[in-house]
Amino acid sequence: MTYILGLNAFHADAAACLVKDGELVAAVEEERFRRVKHWGGFPTESIRYCLAEAGLSLADIDHVAVNSDNRANRWRKLAYVLTSGVSSGYVLSRLRQRGERADIAGNLKQHLPEHAFRGTVHAVEHHLCHLASAFLVSPYDKAVAVSVDGFGDFSSAAWGLGQNGELQVDGRVFFPHSLGVFYEAMTQLIGFPHYGDEYKVMGLAPYGEPRYVEQMKQIVRLKDDGSFALDLRYFRHASGEGANYSVKEGIPSGGRLWSDALTGLLGPARDPAAPLEDRHRDIARSAQVTYENAFFNLLQALHRRYDTDAVVLAGGCAYNSVANGKVLERSPFKKLYVQSAGGDAGGAIGAAFATWHRLGGAAAKRHFVMDHAYWGPSATPDQIASAIAARSADFDAAGCTIERIGDEAALCRRTAQAISEGKEIGWFQGRLEWGPRALGNRSILGDPRRADMMDIL
Repeated sequence: MTYILGLNAFHADAAACLVKDGELVAAVEEERFRRVKHWGGFPTESIRYCLAEAGLSLADIDHVAVNSDNRANRWRKLAYVLTSGVSSGYVLSRLRQRGERADIAGNLKQHLPEHAFRGTVHAVEHHLCHLASAFLVSPYDKAVAVSVDGFGDFSSAAWGLGQNGELQVDGRVFFPHSLGVFYEAMTQLIGFPHYGDEYKVMGLAPYGEPRYVEQMKQIVRLKDDGSFALDLRYFRHASGEGANYSVKEGIPSGGRLWSDALTGLLGPARDPAAPLEDRHRDIARSAQVTYENAFFNLLQALHRRYDTDAVVLAGGCAYNSVANGKVLERSPFKKLYVQSAGGDAGGAIGAAFATWHRLGGAAAKRHFVMDHAYWGPSATPDQIASAIAARSADFDAAGCTIERIGDEAALCRRTAQAISEGKEIGWFQGRLEWGPRALGNRSILGDPRRADMMDIL
């Protein structure tokens, strides 16, 4: 019996998962315990949960797999440092941070002193983890695997072919070119400054017109092989000036990615406190169209190359559900699988499954399909009753009425009636979802027919 603990550590969306003999047992993001969105750092509580779910201690874990490998693409990193003019101070700072974070065994000892870890640590390249998180748990024996994000281990995109338990990486887009950086820069320009705000741009886009698509063709150049390149005049990250991503007290943040040249092309940036105008909606729509054009240019090229009908997606850009919804319409692919935690949290699953297949060789046959996303903590009726009792004074002070409805059909009728009356419903059931999307087990429900429901929520 082999246990592998998969981790995303010291980066936004820190997370842990547990794999037993090639099957997923548990997976959860650290933010769910820390109550801080996109919490980064070492996922102590996620690890504790995964171990408790299986009734294990760290001493029972054979392998720990982490979704980052400082050795990956090292010669490209060195060549870039020598030719790009990046400051030595920036390089030394990055090396120091990575050195501290690479000691996973030391961090396990420090953060979980009640456990003893005797296993082996495996560093797995970032985009291989993304690809593995999608293909190795998908229902397909053969599929094109695609990962697109901001950056990880010096690349921003990777692709290859998965067959059975084998996954080959055939192509990449390297730093400083990145669709994720493009979308994040547009997000910042529109006045959404926080890490993870890109979904706001995706949601804003339908309210605008694609008036800036021609200008954005100068920013993102598409290539015949499906890859892409940024015009670096419009960005600050290539020199290190705007690439000062950091995690402080668990909260991820980064510097301003866009340069003054971008405002010369698209107009001034919006102050986050200022109202949204039609121009901002138009920039959002144009950014979404530009991303989709690049994304589908890549998918078209990959279908020509591999001539297989299934595609699997991961990486932070796989959260662009608007684009994902058009894959079967705008590309020749006929089958699609998307990792529910497409971002860096999902890399924990990818690291664990990539390690499982590498260690097991031909004997580690694929037999697990991740066909749902409910892998986090749950609560028994007694635990729920106990939690309510512990807060009874608070509920009484707020004038809350607590009622237990034993019949599920009656509960659903009551809920539907409340929704039709414009009330908001907090819905809690089963195990917690894996990934940032509310999929029914931890959800806020409201009537979508009401124009004011977004304001009410």
